[in-house]
Amino acid sequence: MDTKVFTDKVKITVKAGDGGDGMNSFKAFKGKPACGPDGGDGGDGGNVYFLGDKDMNDLLSFRFTSKYAAENGERGGSNKCFGKRGADVVIKVPCGTVVRDYESGKVICDVFSDGEKILLLEGGRGGKGNVRFTTARRHAPNFAQKGAKVKAHTVILEMKVIADVGLVGFPNVGKSTLLSKISAAKPKIADYHFTTLSPNLGVVRCYEKTFVAADIPGLIEGAAQGAGLGHDFLRHIERTRMLCHVVDISGMEGRDPLEDFQKINAELKSYSQTLAALPQVIALNKCDCFGAEENEKKFRKKYGKKYKIFSIAALAGEGLAELVTELSAVLETLPPVQPIPRDEAFEFDQNDNTQFEIFRDETGAFVVVGGLVDLLCRNVVLNNPDSMQYFQRVLKLRGVIKQLQAMGCKEGDTVVVGDVEFDFVL
Repeated sequence: MDTKVFTDKVKITVKAGDGGDGMNSFKAFKGKPACGPDGGDGGDGGNVYFLGDKDMNDLLSFRFTSKYAAENGERGGSNKCFGKRGADVVIKVPCGTVVRDYESGKVICDVFSDGEKILLLEGGRGGKGNVRFTTARRHAPNFAQKGAKVKAHTVILEMKVIADVGLVGFPNVGKSTLLSKISAAKPKIADYHFTTLSPNLGVVRCYEKTFVAADIPGLIEGAAQGAGLGHDFLRHIERTRMLCHVVDISGMEGRDPLEDFQKINAELKSYSQTLAALPQVIALNKCDCFGAEENEKKFRKKYGKKYKIFSIAALAGEGLAELVTELSAVLETLPPVQPIPRDEAFEFDQNDNTQFEIFRDETGAFVVVGGLVDLLCRNVVLNNPDSMQYFQRVLKLRGVIKQLQAMGCKEGDTVVVGDVEFDFVL
């Protein structure tokens, strides 16, 4: 596989739909031009969702389409007709895709399972039609609220393979061959370094039980600092429950198997202490080659008491049944893979809560509407002095008082903000 084809990390821009504007409309019959307000509310904007899809293997499609936007809500109609809600956009991603905020790097969600649908962004609320602003004093409001505008956001999609066992080791030690022998996977196999340029998954059966093994591209010294394929693929073993460390015990390529083992573990520890702490089973591959017997004695002498070690010849299929049985037995003692939790402190700054408009109704009162008013209505308690002080402070800080004065509002004039009606006082 060409290294340019496999894509496991992309940046995309997503935007929910804006809310539709409310309608400013009056009923009109022949001979009666104005029979009362009948403007309907605007429709809510569409939402943005992520959907886990087991049939997707990477994030390649996002290299060609990087902007996704839900549909805006429609404007309200006359005769109290509501505007149509904007259509949602559902973005399919591979299972195991972690979504991060581009600016902060915080985890927004982890699309873990097939068919899992996660709400990322909510559409803006539709504006209220003028019929919604009628009161006992205001019979013919000649204004309507605009729909809430929402912001676009940039996120990072990061695919992390979900597997029970991660096969790790230096390039060309036989990881792909081993996976092809213990599962139905058909990874590319050749006698040169970095044949595997993307993780390969295979389902391994052991009697009545099954588990998923991942052939992770070969690591080299310095991988944790980004050397070779380092950072690009170390992330794929972060989810594994255990590791099967494949070592070329023959030393055919002039490397020392003991040093290889130590270097790979050093890279895992350098990248993540969690990875270094995962249970390991060691597979000494190519034990049927010349020189393997002597190297195996040295290896077992040094690590035989600390690790379970299996001698295998992956190409010939020797010793694989014992290895698979041990991997299955260890997995039985380990907890299942869990999705990465959302960063609790993270919240999208979605709606524009600074937006407001001011209208003059037929009674002469100044009516303030918009996203700022919706925020105040949710947070202000009318019979609480501290809450009312906050209310007045926000009006001043957001420029509402200044605009009221610019529109000719004088001391003693009536101002209406949501459900709050008060006399203007400088």
